[in-house]
Parts: sequence; C-alpha cells; structure tokens
Amino acid sequence: MTRATGGKRRARGGIDTLPSGALRVRVYAGIDPVTKRRHYLTEIVPRGPRADREAEAALNRLLAEVDERRNPRTGATIDQLLEKYMAQFDGAPNTFELYTGHIKNHISPLLGSTKVGYLDPEMLDALYAELRRCRLHCKRQRGLIDHRTAREHTCDERCKPHRCKPLARSTVRQIHFILSGAFRKAKRWRWVAVNPCEMAEPPPASAPNPQPPTAAESAAIVSAAWEDPEWGIFVWVAMTTGARRGELCAIRWSAVNLEEGRESIWLRHAVRKEGDVLAEAELKTHQQRRIALDAETAMLLRELRDRRQQQARSLGFELPRDAFVFSHDPDGSTHLRPDGVTQRYERLVKRLGIHTTIHKLRHYSATELILAGVDVKTVAGRLGHGGGGTTTLKTYTAWVAEADQRAAGGFAARMPKRPVELSEAERIMSRPRFPYERVAADVVSQILRGELLLDQSPALDAMMIRHRVSLATAKRGAVLARASAPNIIAARREGQDDLEAG
Repeated sequence: MTRATGGKRRARGGIDTLPSGALRVRVYAGIDPVTKRRHYLTEIVPRGPRADREAEAALNRLLAEVDERRNPRTGATIDQLLEKYMAQFDGAPNTFELYTGHIKNHISPLLGSTKVGYLDPEMLDALYAELRRCRLHCKRQRGLIDHRTAREHTCDERCKPHRCKPLARSTVRQIHFILSGAFRKAKRWRWVAVNPCEMAEPPPASAPNPQPPTAAESAAIVSAAWEDPEWGIFVWVAMTTGARRGELCAIRWSAVNLEEGRESIWLRHAVRKEGDVLAEAELKTHQQRRIALDAETAMLLRELRDRRQQQARSLGFELPRDAFVFSHDPDGSTHLRPDGVTQRYERLVKRLGIHTTIHKLRHYSATELILAGVDVKTVAGRLGHGGGGTTTLKTYTAWVAEADQRAAGGFAARMPKRPVELSEAERIMSRPRFPYERVAADVVSQILRGELLLDQSPALDAMMIRHRVSLATAKRGAVLARASAPNIIAARREGQDDLEAG
C-alpha cells in the first residue's frame, strides 16, 4: 500500500507498507548515470508505534537531500565505481597492476557489492581492521589449511594449518588511497554527496628505516662484484648515483657525458614491465634528471666505453652511439633485465653473508651524501624524489640530524677504494673458484717453494686425495698450473726487484 504524500511530493516519493508491517520510504532522485534507469533513494523504517512519524521524517529528509543535491545520484556498487576509476587511471603500469591486485584480492571480496552511497567511515574502519587481522579474510573456521598452491595437488609438509597473517600497514594504506581516489572522483561526478574516506582512519605509516649497507659491507660488495669488471662498474655506478635498477638498465651511451669537467648521466627512461613485456618507459616521477659524476665514476665509464669500442671494432663494426651502457651484447643492442640484476645481486650478497637488497644502494648513496653535508633538496634531485625533498626528508631524517653535527669530505672520498683488477693467474692463486683451479694453485705454490720443478709433473694421485677430485680434474689443474706458473714467477720477481730498488 502506498500512502499519499500530498501536493508536489506525490510524484516524487511515497511511503509503502511492506508485508512485515515495516514502512519503506522511496524518493525519486533522477536518472542513474551508470544504469540509465530511474534512481530512487530508499529507507526502511521498522514497524512500531512511532513508525509513521519516523517514516514521514525520513521522507522529508530524503526530499531535502534531493532538492539540495546532497543525495547519491546512483545505485552503482563499489565494484562499478572502481572499474570506471581504474579505466581512467593515469599512473605507472606497475602501479596499475598493483592497484588491480589489491582491488581483486581485498576490496571486491569485502566491499564490492556495496552501493557507493551506503559506504561510511565505520565500514571503512571495519575493513582496515579485517585486513590487519588476516590477509586471506578467513571465516575463523577450524581445520583451515594454508595450501602451498591454488592448483590441484597432494598435500605434504608444505601445506600447513592456517595461521592468520595481517597485511602490512603500507598495503592497507595503499588500499585506502585507492578508495579515497575513487570516491574523490565519485564526488566530482556527483555519484555521492560526501567522500567517506576523508573521515576514515587507515593505520599510520611505519617509521622509515632505510638500513643501507655499512661502509665495510659496501667495500666487500664492490670488491666481490669486481671479479667481473663490467658487473663491478654496474654496482659502483648504482652506489654513486643512487639510480633505480630500471634506470641503470636503460642508460645509453648517448645519455652519458664524459667530457672533462662536465661528466654526467642524463636519466630519461627506465626499463620496466608494461603488461608482460619489458620496455623503456618514462621515469617513475615522469621527470628526467641529470646526475653529475665524480672523477672516479667517470673514469670507470670511459674505460668501459673504450673496452666496448675495441670489442666492437674487433668484430668489424663501430659501437652505436645509442647502445646501452650495460648490455650482454657486443653492439649494446639490448638492455639488462632488472629482475636479472636483482637476482645476481642477491646471489652476491648471500655469498658474502650480507642481508641487503639492490634497492638499498639508493639508501647508501643518499645517506653518504647527507652525511657529507649535501642539502636535502640536492639529494632528492639525484634520487628522483618528488615533492621538493619531502620524501627524502621523511625517509632520512636520522641522517639529516647527524649531518648537522658532523662534517665530512666529498662523496668520492667516502666511497670504498676501487679494487685492483687481478690477472687471471693472480686470481687463481688468491681466489680459486673451481676444484681444478684449487689444484692449479696448489701446484704453483709447490713450484714457488722449490718443491717441484717448473717442467716436472705433480703427483696426480696425491692431488686427487688432497682436493677430493677426479683424475681428469687433477690433470686439468696440472695443465693450468704449468701455463700460469711462468707469469706468476715473473710477476713475483718484478715485485721483488721493485722492492729492492725502493
């Protein structure tokens, strides 16, 4: 049954009595911009002695909202809002993928079917609490299993009883930013009258804790990386410039100025995934930047360029001007893969027993610059931070405070010393990598001590037992020792002559 509301209100809204005895208030609010259908504001008043009075009050309130344009103009759901919001998203491709994953895994399962006009700060606070309780949104049932894979499989010891793990604070805040951005647009589109996210309280951001490698750790990392000179230069440049891994992979020789007194790198692109394909894309902040180089870094890049040019000429072509600086190809036609760089760096530091990541080289660069007395705005410019140094200041506050109390030399003076490049024979003697190299180093040591003549073959049986190798490996080591020993002996004599002359 529909009650008359009198006058102009008769066509705009009314009060219906439901079979349960409750009263339903409906007010026409125009055409829904999403569904293109008639849009009504609806409110249910439970049955009771004051139901009629409460229904009339609700009708008047809804009519006033429509008159003052404070009502939600659509019955669209949050899923529909987010679909339109992400269709207009103008951020980086990796940020788009990140946001899409958060929507699919966390927002849609919990809020997706909720109408945009019904979302309020209480619901958002409950969402954030749930995300901080369990990232899988379990139903608190007994017997749940955390499976190692979503595919069909036979459970083993890797499938364990479910344990609730919260989402990180930073992830919950990213979800808040997604909803806040979507509802900002919804308010501008007049889908809603207010943005509920402005009154919600996401968890506070964690205190910044960059944890860059120490000077001793940095020296160990550079020294170990220098076993492959080109890899050593990559790590060195990452330390001195603070560039992101994708930015380093995208550097071309045409963007490197090695003219004396004007040494710099022009960072214009970064290698990152766009969909499933690696491509040269805009920088993270969409702003190109030049980074000045210290003398040592410039010298290393000159040596690398000369080496690449000589290698290209030996193969019958000239090194292209726009070749990638760091490449596995002689012509520099392809760039390194950022994921491959990360994996190689992780293997390096794991071998050294150092717990760090390649991204923390940016932290190392920033902290060393700040401790050397460089102002925050300049540091922010080198790192590519936006906001005029706000991000840099928040992240490196502890080092800024320390820099106020101490002064230091230039950046190059604080860098670890460049390792001396060893010849192959010297490297085998000091850092043998493989079993046959250990055999060779042992044989050469016997020759230097006079226990074995230069043209005398070692006892292969003894070498097999001492180094626990096969006969073939022992023979290979003996052959390598015979080839390396003359060079090592000559180098030792030259060093002794220099010492006596000094």
